[in-house]
Amino acid sequence: MFQLTLWYTCIELFYRNEGARMSFVEIKNEFKRYKMGETTIAANDGISFEIEKGEFAVIVGASGAGKSTVLNILGGMDTADEGQIIVDGTDIAKFNTKQLTQYRRDDVGFVFQFYNLVPNLTAIENVELASEISTKALDAKKVLEDVGLGNRLDNFPAQLSGGEQQRVAIARALAKQPKLLLCDEPTGALDYETGKQVLKILQDTCKNTGTTVIVITHNKAIAPMADRMIEINNAKVRKVTLNDNPMSVADIEW
Repeated sequence: MFQLTLWYTCIELFYRNEGARMSFVEIKNEFKRYKMGETTIAANDGISFEIEKGEFAVIVGASGAGKSTVLNILGGMDTADEGQIIVDGTDIAKFNTKQLTQYRRDDVGFVFQFYNLVPNLTAIENVELASEISTKALDAKKVLEDVGLGNRLDNFPAQLSGGEQQRVAIARALAKQPKLLLCDEPTGALDYETGKQVLKILQDTCKNTGTTVIVITHNKAIAPMADRMIEINNAKVRKVTLNDNPMSVADIEW
């Protein structure tokens, strides 16, 4: 009788834990609205999706669909009007301004379409900025070597190609060892081949370091490289597709 009771207790605890288990990123019924005169525009209209730890996720949608708004809210650069934004078990939608600043410093790395490098700092100095805001920053030289720029450490942004500048931006983001790497149209200003090289670095980073990477893009053709594709259109999530066998970006043509 005791063994049977113990067995039932174990089963109950198992299912209770399974029910309580959360995804690494959970956005639940998120709304963001903007006022333009008398008109209210819903940039995000009840957005909900999940992303697991270590996944490479792609959020696709046309310009104005609401995908960058989601990314800004997830990165702590904007706030939701309603809903939950849960990252690693914490609802950042409840954070005040000071808490959001700390969250951006410690937990999030950003990669932007136009690099956002400091023009009068060299490549290595741009990456060393990470150590100014994070106590767990990696060695700048090592990170630049990891993205293939070991021979460009002392070059200024104006002396680098677009692809090289974007790799510096990726290195700067990775040097913080972020929980989340958020990339807003990271290949938008690059040519086809250079864009593929940058996407490969992001895909390899996810695979080799376990960093959760989220890429915003209008290019649905790159979706096969992702573990999860989230389609946003007219401020709503229209479809979520899981991919058990992501392709290498080198094998994708568009």
